[in-house]
Amino acid sequence: MIHNVIFDIGNVLTDFRWKEFLMDQGYSEEMAMRIGRASTLHPCWAELDRGYWTVEQLMEAFVRNDPGIERELRSAYANVRGMVVPRAYAIPWVRELKRKGYRVYYLSNFSAKAETECAEALEFLPYTDGGILSYKEKMIKPDPAIYKLLLSRYGLKAEECVFLDDTPANVEAAKALGMQGIRFLDKEQAEAELQKMGVE
Repeated sequence: MIHNVIFDIGNVLTDFRWKEFLMDQGYSEEMAMRIGRASTLHPCWAELDRGYWTVEQLMEAFVRNDPGIERELRSAYANVRGMVVPRAYAIPWVRELKRKGYRVYYLSNFSAKAETECAEALEFLPYTDGGILSYKEKMIKPDPAIYKLLLSRYGLKAEECVFLDDTPANVEAAKALGMQGIRFLDKEQAEAELQKMGVE
């Protein structure tokens, strides 16, 4: 029986809109994609969420990926406000689950920079029972250790948890530890799958 609902944050309870964020700054779609390939779409982006690299170390990595757009890269990421934005249903959904007696947690690959500069996207956090932002623990999904840390920190039984994430590998990692898992596509699809698991 499910007692605990665990949410990813980006593209589940918030929008991670990196391309729109860049185009909002006046970059063409072509340039936004070029910046993205050197940054958000590159494997080194995960190191910001892992919490080991400083922002400057990450920026140096971006520039190494595409030295020809150093100015654009540094300007684009000087402040990331607007890259992660709230979804209107986040707080009501969390509150509804809580009202029905479920405990609600979050488990997200998230950076200190985004937490600070996109704080308005995280206004649902106080309504949850707790959770983990990856940068604070120096590990990221789908490393099994970060899931185990969440379970142990809050005294949760894996078989009583369902985990929702938009990334298949992250869902599979949760399932491998005994949780139920849902690949999140949209709220309606996720709610339908939760209902099939008895989460009404």
